[in-house]
Amino acid sequence: MTMDFTLTQASGRSDVAVLGMAGDLDATSYLQAIAQAEAAHTAGAQTLLLDLSATDFVSSSGLVALHSIALLMQGQKPPDPEAGWAAIRSMGMGQGEDARRRVKLVNPQPRVAVTLAKVGFGDAFEVYPTLDAALAAL
Repeated sequence: MTMDFTLTQASGRSDVAVLGMAGDLDATSYLQAIAQAEAAHTAGAQTLLLDLSATDFVSSSGLVALHSIALLMQGQKPPDPEAGWAAIRSMGMGQGEDARRRVKLVNPQPRVAVTLAKVGFGDAFEVYPTLDAALAAL
């Protein structure tokens, strides 16, 4: 399944972008996800809300994308996504309170939420049930 992306500015907030992802975040789409986040950051977004309400599945490549997005939004260079296990091993490094402030996850579907919890990403990112709730928390 292909993934469709929508990148918009949050209403009334020039420093907040919303990246909607519909489909599977996997080896076929993770580089696009990173590129979309990089475009948002380059355009001036300081905070990125990742709308996962239509994301059905996140693979290990998708997890690398989420980690890379968090680093990008902090102004850091993400690991080379083609580095395979080295990129995955680096996921525990460089994410802290700044990642929680700059990237927020919105409405992950149950299957995705389980995957995120298994790898500890539930602690690395703030998770909100709706876009409005995420915006209200800013």
